[in-house]
Amino acid sequence: MEPRLKTHYKENVIPALMKKFGYKNKLQVPRLVKIVINMGIGKDNKDTKAVESAVKELALITGQKPVITRAKKSIAGFNLRKGDICGVFVTLRKDRMYEFLDRMITVALPRVRDFSGLSPKSVDGRGSYTIGIREHIIFPEVDYNTIYKVRGMNVTIVTTGKTPEETLALLREIGLPIREE
Repeated sequence: MEPRLKTHYKENVIPALMKKFGYKNKLQVPRLVKIVINMGIGKDNKDTKAVESAVKELALITGQKPVITRAKKSIAGFNLRKGDICGVFVTLRKDRMYEFLDRMITVALPRVRDFSGLSPKSVDGRGSYTIGIREHIIFPEVDYNTIYKVRGMNVTIVTTGKTPEETLALLREIGLPIREE
């Protein structure tokens, strides 16, 4: 079965963007490419239980096993040695990407305290939009009683939008609550 958000994209978003930007072909309409979720470990990089906990919780949230990232070079100011664990990340594509984005829009973002919409300034010039989440416990898959530590995470949504206006229009049509400014 096709994800609900993917069906919404095909039936509603494509015609709306074709009308708004005057595209002649459906393939000109910007689309989602991938979603990258990154969770930093920080000072807990020596603690194996913290790393295992972060991997387990990110796997619960995304439905896919995360990759452990390691430091490429030593940085004395951060007490970091080459090869130390820095964080974990997941790259979601196709149906898993749409399922995750649907859950984030409908369930997780409304659970954020004092939420007044996402910033429209978080878009770069190449079609990516990055969201910083301070507490990963906003996702209902994570049991608050079993977590090791509350962590933040970055969610980067990569699109084929060529300008920031195209990217923001696509994400607003999909349903991401981005503020008007």
